[in-house]
Amino acid sequence: MSTAARPRPMCGVGVLDKASVLLEIVEKGPATLVELVAHSGLSRPTTYRIAIAMDRLGLLTRDLRGRFVLGPRLGTLAVEARHDRLAAAAGPVLAELHADTGLDARLYRRRGGLQVCVASSVDGTAVADAAPVGAARPASAGPAAQVLYAWEEPEELYKALLRARFSAVHLSGVRRRGWAYGPDPMAPGAISYAVPVRSGAGPSAAALVLTGRAARMPTTPDRLLGSSAADAAASLAEALLRVPGELHPAEYAGS
Repeated sequence: MSTAARPRPMCGVGVLDKASVLLEIVEKGPATLVELVAHSGLSRPTTYRIAIAMDRLGLLTRDLRGRFVLGPRLGTLAVEARHDRLAAAAGPVLAELHADTGLDARLYRRRGGLQVCVASSVDGTAVADAAPVGAARPASAGPAAQVLYAWEEPEELYKALLRARFSAVHLSGVRRRGWAYGPDPMAPGAISYAVPVRSGAGPSAAALVLTGRAARMPTTPDRLLGSSAADAAASLAEALLRVPGELHPAEYAGS
């Protein structure tokens, strides 16, 4: 997780440059305070002070193991900045899907190397909501990330696989089946079933995800959840066709 491979952009404002260094480290994966210190070159007191301040601002947060990860505010800013109309159209679709399956339904978009929850059937104020709207995590693991990358262009896919915990073989299986299933890093302790939202033969514009505790999830998800999820994804794909400029998520890679 070394960050010394390329020069870091600096603005000349000390505290902002230091915060940017910490964000760059955490963007590549969860990091302990010790790892932040080691990879940033900052002193432990400085690293701790800035990381805690960023946590309070929602720019960083902690996972269940106490490691620093990207905070929900980053995802919220991304959603608001793009005025994601697909997310707005997802509300009733996700609510119906939740009613049909009894599982939490969410929509994820890719923002560069992040997977961001842009819509949810779960009340955002609920304590049990492990991935509220705006939650952002590196798109390096989990069913949603696999679905978001499975139909990507080769160059984009190559870059993703360098940091991913899945392989090209995994993504080939996702393309063949049309879905991904497994532990969900966005909701620790949960299992998710993800299908793509696509228009035509292009890459995934979003991942539609059904999530539940392992005991509630079926052993053959495609048989019990596939029809409902496919219908919901088709409804969202129709919404894409009515929204100019929303067909390819790669445009956000530099945002």
